[in-house]
Amino acid sequence: MRFCYVSIFVSISLGCAMGQPSKAPSLAANAPVLGYKLVAEWPTLATNAAGAPAAWNFIQVSGIAVDASGRILVLHRGAHPFLEFESNGKFVRSRDHVTFSEGKVAAMAPADRVAGHSAYSAVYGPAGCDSCGAHSIRVDPDHNIWVVDATGQVIYKLNPEGKVLMQLGQKGVVGTGHNNFNLPTDVGFASNGDFYVTDGYASARVVKFSRDGKYLLEWGSRGKSPGQFELPHNVVVDAQGRVYVTDRENRRIEVFDANGKFLAQWPTVEGVSGLFMMKDQRIWAGGVLLNLEGQVVGKLPGGTAASGHGVAVSESGDVYLAQLNGTVQKFVKQ
Repeated sequence: MRFCYVSIFVSISLGCAMGQPSKAPSLAANAPVLGYKLVAEWPTLATNAAGAPAAWNFIQVSGIAVDASGRILVLHRGAHPFLEFESNGKFVRSRDHVTFSEGKVAAMAPADRVAGHSAYSAVYGPAGCDSCGAHSIRVDPDHNIWVVDATGQVIYKLNPEGKVLMQLGQKGVVGTGHNNFNLPTDVGFASNGDFYVTDGYASARVVKFSRDGKYLLEWGSRGKSPGQFELPHNVVVDAQGRVYVTDRENRRIEVFDANGKFLAQWPTVEGVSGLFMMKDQRIWAGGVLLNLEGQVVGKLPGGTAASGHGVAVSESGDVYLAQLNGTVQKFVKQ
């Protein structure tokens, strides 16, 4: 595969453009709309004490995943942050296996920012919020469930029943060592069992671990140059071991080899958060589908181009977007 600097969401005629994102009109406006239909109400409404339908009180839906049985795992920042639903939207249970931090990631005011440092910090205590550390949820190829507690500085690996198998990081301990994080954001999996953690809001690195959680290596520093990050937010890995990272504040997706060698960057007009690697080796970046050259294949209907703090896809091809406005959008493949 030939890698180059490819601009997504901008005119294909730009070809392989070096440097920072183009200011060309968003390609999402002209990209073909894929054959999906938005489900009007997902999940199924709850029932109030009088027996009438009642809306779910999702606060901010930060992550979403599909488990081995096809059930939908929803992560949101509120009471009972980890919920399980059937694919038709029927509620199954609250999975209270992990307690998430009350810390809240917040952007600093421009006047308070320091050049070369993160523009984000965490607020704890009464000014925080319930389970606001809940940031990302993933299901690995072995069907284990991983959740990222950003402000708790930890990543948990759970078996399908919810037993904690591994903890990376130390709860409440900030750092950039081999077993510390500074507001981590996501985890992605290689086919050999190695995994990568994006560390994240206050750090600016990707950390690679072996299957058993042994630290292997890391890369990244703060900045705008190729291979640097302002906010490494989500990470996925393809079948060849290449690593794709959304650098949200720099409005790009960066591509690396398995050891962190920079290969390419795909500038985006929008600041994309969510990534999901399909089995057919295409990538959902928010509501836009890309091939592994960074070219846009198409988009979901209804103005969802860059939206989605998290993205998940079922075996049947249905797409779920986790939205920070407190909703889950389900798109059914037609």
